[in-house]
Amino acid sequence: MLEGALKSSLASFLRAEHSQLFQFSEGQDSGPFHIVTWVPGLFEEAVGRFGSGLEPGSTVCRGLSSVNRAAQVAEPQERWEKQLGLPSGPGAASAARELVIQRLLLVGKACENEEQQLLEKVHAEEERAHQSILTQQVHWTEALHKLGALRTYLVDMITNLDDQSLAEQEIFERTEVAEGILEPQESLKLNFNQSCVQSPLLHRLWACAVLCCLTGQCLIHIDEKTLSPHLSLSEDKRTLTFSPKKAKVDSECPERFDHWPNALATAPFHSGLCAWKVSVEQSCAYKLGVCYSSVPRKGSANEGRLGFNSVSWVFSRYDKEFRFLHAGQPQPVELIKAPTEIGVLLDFAGGELLFYDPDSCAILFSHRQPFLEPVYPVFAVAHQSISLVL
Repeated sequence: MLEGALKSSLASFLRAEHSQLFQFSEGQDSGPFHIVTWVPGLFEEAVGRFGSGLEPGSTVCRGLSSVNRAAQVAEPQERWEKQLGLPSGPGAASAARELVIQRLLLVGKACENEEQQLLEKVHAEEERAHQSILTQQVHWTEALHKLGALRTYLVDMITNLDDQSLAEQEIFERTEVAEGILEPQESLKLNFNQSCVQSPLLHRLWACAVLCCLTGQCLIHIDEKTLSPHLSLSEDKRTLTFSPKKAKVDSECPERFDHWPNALATAPFHSGLCAWKVSVEQSCAYKLGVCYSSVPRKGSANEGRLGFNSVSWVFSRYDKEFRFLHAGQPQPVELIKAPTEIGVLLDFAGGELLFYDPDSCAILFSHRQPFLEPVYPVFAVAHQSISLVL
């Protein structure tokens, strides 16, 4: 009898509480903490209302205990949120949504301002180059007119002048005048200056967007036939591990690097945008980049080292020293801390190779140069291992 009455009373109580919760959540964003904030004290309140006549093993007691345990589990979550300064309760979802909207609006506004400034610079540079060309056209028109007049004068003089020495002297003087007429006026300023569109903000946003969209789409596997005897390849063909001791391999294989610890990808890129990421956290001696298929692969000469020839472009780390290498000309790269991952972005048509830190969204180094033939992703490691990231 008592347990039946308690069940009935508890059901009425919970229905009332449920009604309040429903009304409360009607005007609020749903979130994981709305119901939880109503739970603490529920067990004590129920016991206070219905007396202490509950049997320890009864259905009602077990139900109330379960609710109470849920409340106790939720309380540390709320304390954790408060310690981190995060919004909790009914407004958590609204605050998160508002934060996302504000940040995206700010990024959009920055992009709009940058677009306007860059387009204004492009327009101004276009006008300047156009005016320079018009000025040069006027100059060449006047020069042609003067040269025509000189030609007519010299023809008449040679025809009518009998004294050869006087004719030679006159021709020499007029030739000097003609040479002065032919000199162009600041011809370098006739070209459109590409640097007017250089924007660190646009460059960084573009690189971030490309790496986010394309990383994982450019499927890269390391070609086992190109492996140096100092390198071993994982079964998934994505991790290179260095060993000081040479493995027994076919060194006569034409594709294989027989001395320097290098390896190529299986397929080249010859168009469009390509991006891939490499985990370098385990290694303090590595190189990442691209090269032509003609990269030297045999012998211990410097020509076989990546970045020490004209057909390879690599980002290099040795201990605490970071550099970009091409054609034996190192360019130091100053970094505050060593990246754990490096993104490589290749814009084949645009002639740009870019190295990027995905964690800090920082461009480590950017190199511009037209690529005249397909390029292969290339890797070198001389300490522990590096891995391609999916």
